[in-house]
Amino acid sequence: MKEEMINLLSTIDREGIKDVISFLEKSDFFTAPASTKFHGAYEGGLLEHSLKVYEILKKKLSDNNMNISEDTIKIVALLHDICKANFYKVDYRNAKNEMGEWEKVPYYTVDDTIPYGHSEKSVMMLTEYMKLTNEEKYAIRWHMGFTEPKELYSTLGLAFKKYPLALMLFESDLEATYLYNI
Repeated sequence: MKEEMINLLSTIDREGIKDVISFLEKSDFFTAPASTKFHGAYEGGLLEHSLKVYEILKKKLSDNNMNISEDTIKIVALLHDICKANFYKVDYRNAKNEMGEWEKVPYYTVDDTIPYGHSEKSVMMLTEYMKLTNEEKYAIRWHMGFTEPKELYSTLGLAFKKYPLALMLFESDLEATYLYNI
């Protein structure tokens, strides 16, 4: 899957994409989980989740006859969760095994060294390497959709209306998370 992701990213015609790929290769992006326990909470879960979001988004945009550039689709789908690179760490806790004996078991925990939010951090990180269009920024920023605090719902609605890609990315992320558990 790592090779597939790198191949997809390598076809993006945007200054700075090679720097993004270099960052990903130096980070734990390809081995990180997608979450600590909610979805894709296993080694490589983030990579698998990102590829599934891309697959779903491409189909969704095609089905709805939305004319979005392939580069934009790849950027928002494959990199919407770049903020999760170098974000999780493995820790250990005691748990009973099948025989009722206590043993140390690994689990994922958060080690947020850049507390800038979730979606905002992905936009920030990407813009350190490459220029994003407004549509890409909005899509990545609002990909969490209605999991945002309810006080932001009116702003979220305005963003979805202005950039329907943001809504489509949110839906694709939800589907990957809840229908495929990745």
